[in-house]
Amino acid sequence: MTSAQPAVTAAPHDPATVWALAARAGDPDAVDRFVRALRPDVVRYITYLSADRQLADDLAQDTFLRALGSLHRFEGRSSARTWLLSIARRTVVDSLRYAAARPRSADVDDWTAWAERAQPCGLPGFDDGVALLDLLDTLPAERREAFVLTQLTGLPYEEAAEAGGCPVGTIRSRVARARATLVGLLDEAEGTGAGPTAVAA
Repeated sequence: MTSAQPAVTAAPHDPATVWALAARAGDPDAVDRFVRALRPDVVRYITYLSADRQLADDLAQDTFLRALGSLHRFEGRSSARTWLLSIARRTVVDSLRYAAARPRSADVDDWTAWAERAQPCGLPGFDDGVALLDLLDTLPAERREAFVLTQLTGLPYEEAAEAGGCPVGTIRSRVARARATLVGLLDEAEGTGAGPTAVAA
């Protein structure tokens, strides 16, 4: 039996992409598998981009609603993960634009304390009581995003460039600069006991 469903060209062995294509074809079980497989990456990415853990779950839900509504246009030319993180990025940008257009509540969640509890294990230098999000917050937004996509979310540079909407060389440069800045901040914190300082763009 022949099908009009396009072949997966970017990541043929990626289960999430296979599930996305099956969900597009109407398989409800594939929809559930697709969401469960990629939700942790989406929440992590949105949290680091928006620096607001309280809103991350809501924005992740919005991301999946947008993705499922656009699934009929997904053809597997990129991995489902890259495609979804691109939607997550637009969701965060839209949220920030909306927030900028209205007064902001003074009741802000202490996301730095959350970061100290939730920071990943096994990253050299981050186990010494330094909050990863606090350090990342000192980076210019575009470097922070590139670092999060490649080093924390685990996207290859080519996919991170697609998700971030810029050339792969730009992603590599931003990651290298972010790493250099973070190493400097860690050295400073360990050498002086002082917290991270602001970094110029």
